[in-house]
Amino acid sequence: MSAVSSLVPARFLTIIAHLVIVITIFWSRDHNVKACLPLEFTQEQYDNEDRKLVVALAVTLGLFAIELVGFFSGVSMFNSSQGLLSLAVHCGASVSLSFFVFEEWECWTYWVIFAICRFVCTHVSASRKQRDRTSNQ
Repeated sequence: MSAVSSLVPARFLTIIAHLVIVITIFWSRDHNVKACLPLEFTQEQYDNEDRKLVVALAVTLGLFAIELVGFFSGVSMFNSSQGLLSLAVHCGASVSLSFFVFEEWECWTYWVIFAICRFVCTHVSASRKQRDRTSNQ
């Protein structure tokens, strides 16, 4: 099995691992929400922080849906540079979100992880498209 053809199953496994961790955060978000709050908090404060985390998780799941449609339709499945980037970002996000769950990090760190992973994908993808445009001229 060549390195390029092994990217497809590896990418699929890291995407699924990342998805499983996000779903796990949905189920166990109570501890992370409490980590965002002072020792004495009201139900309104709890509901507010919980809503913020649910929004972050919902945005993540929406982007998962888009990525999985692109992956399963074959649009990005065999693009080796996209596959390697996706593999690295999803692997990094999976490890980071594992720490988020087990160490009960505060809710704002989820947005930091999200932003870094999104920025890396967007920046590299945009620079690759720009490079492709200039090479075609």
